[in-house]
Amino acid sequence: MKTAVKPLYIDLPTVAGMVSLSTDSVQRQVREENFPKPRQIGPRRVAWLVREVEQWAEERPVSQILPPENTGRRAA
Repeated sequence: MKTAVKPLYIDLPTVAGMVSLSTDSVQRQVREENFPKPRQIGPRRVAWLVREVEQWAEERPVSQILPPENTGRRAA
């Protein structure tokens, strides 16, 4: 029986998908110190701690604005 193991670290594309932002937006927010910084996990490799990304997401304020009806839809 295999047990699913939650990852400790995730890469930039995974972080962006996890928080529904583009990779550019994540990088900008890191530079502006509005998002957790990645950790050095190898000589030329960085990744984010899952728990820090989850904590950041949980700390976001609740919006009083509902998303527009066309959110996520592409124009034909």
